[in-house]
Parts: sequence; C-alpha cells; structure tokens
Amino acid sequence: MPGRIEVKALLFASYADAFGSGEMPLLLEAGSTVGDAVAAVRAKSPAAIPPCPLVALNERYAGYGDVLAQGDEVALIPPVAGG
Repeated sequence: MPGRIEVKALLFASYADAFGSGEMPLLLEAGSTVGDAVAAVRAKSPAAIPPCPLVALNERYAGYGDVLAQGDEVALIPPVAGG
C-alpha cells in the first residue's frame, strides 16, 4: 500500500478570494502528480479554478505530470492582464 503525502496548494488573487485563503493543505496518495493536486483543489469548487491553470511546484513552473513529494508546494497561478 503506497501511503499518503501532504502537500500545500498556494492560491493567489481571485483563486484565494474564491476559497477565502491563500493556502490549502491537500492529502494525496503517494505518487500523485501536480495534475492530481489541481484536480483536488478544483473538486472543492470547480467554478473557482479553470481546468488547466498555470502551475508552479516549489517556486518553479511545472507540468501536470510532475510527481509530488511530501511537503511540496503547488502554486495555482491565475491569469494576469496588464499593459
């Protein structure tokens, strides 16, 4: 049996507003990916997060297939507009 890991989802701007917090602990199966973490956040409020937001893993841009480890931080980055 693989076990579980705890990671932290970091939420910014409109994402943080939607959840009322800039952080969310996630308990996931060992071997889970960044995509699994995004899906876990979206499951709590699908309308608040788009299907494929930009993500970072431990302060570096990441892919959805990157495997997570205990204590990792997954940042969900909202779109930014500016001029």
